[in-house]
Amino acid sequence: MALLGAGPAIAQAADRGPVTNLPMPRYVSLKANEANARRGPDTSHRIDWVYTRRDIPLRVTAEFEHWRRVEDIEGKGGWMHYALLSGLRTVLVQTDMTQLYQRPDRNSAAAALLERGVIARLRECQRDWCRLEVDGARGWAEKRHLWGVEVEDEFE
Repeated sequence: MALLGAGPAIAQAADRGPVTNLPMPRYVSLKANEANARRGPDTSHRIDWVYTRRDIPLRVTAEFEHWRRVEDIEGKGGWMHYALLSGLRTVLVQTDMTQLYQRPDRNSAAAALLERGVIARLRECQRDWCRLEVDGARGWAEKRHLWGVEVEDEFE
């Protein structure tokens, strides 16, 4: 249920955004090479963070008009104009030397090793695995090593 009032609508778990009607919370990625995260949903608000890494996954937790409140892997963030965000899903590798496999099976052949902090494009998710693409390498990684996808996320 969203809390409505004069200010921004705050979404609770299993809710939908009051502006977009999209699930809340949800993941997006940064479309720009540089973007400001502000204290509130307007350019008059102070800038708290400047993101300088295109494609980084961000979690949308609230919506107000053309603004989205986002947070990063560390829980930091703020309000960003929606034009700076993309629905393209990416993930951030959380575990150093995460194995990328050819199939969603630990016994399948290795496709690549991913360092902690690598951003990969998210292509598909099953119960415990996600299919990723990064710098021409494609394969499957265990969800537990990734940030930018929920445990329950499953899609093709």
